[in-house]
Amino acid sequence: MKIRKRELGNSNLIGRRVEKLRKEQKIKQKDFIARLQVAGLDINPTSYSKLEGQVRNATDKEVYAIARVLGVPLEALFED
Repeated sequence: MKIRKRELGNSNLIGRRVEKLRKEQKIKQKDFIARLQVAGLDINPTSYSKLEGQVRNATDKEVYAIARVLGVPLEALFED
């Protein structure tokens, strides 16, 4: 498992939670990105990594697709 090179940013509220939920489900980042792409979200690994690292904003489409792929309600992405 890679160690985060940079500190978490503050550009979104969901990044840290998405990473935690993804890891709890034992889904590798590259596999999760592939699932998002199959679900219709055009996202590349760099952009997704920045989302998890809270370095960039998350769009409403991304939030919706992430919740669907993780199988959690939208509210779960915003919990601490």
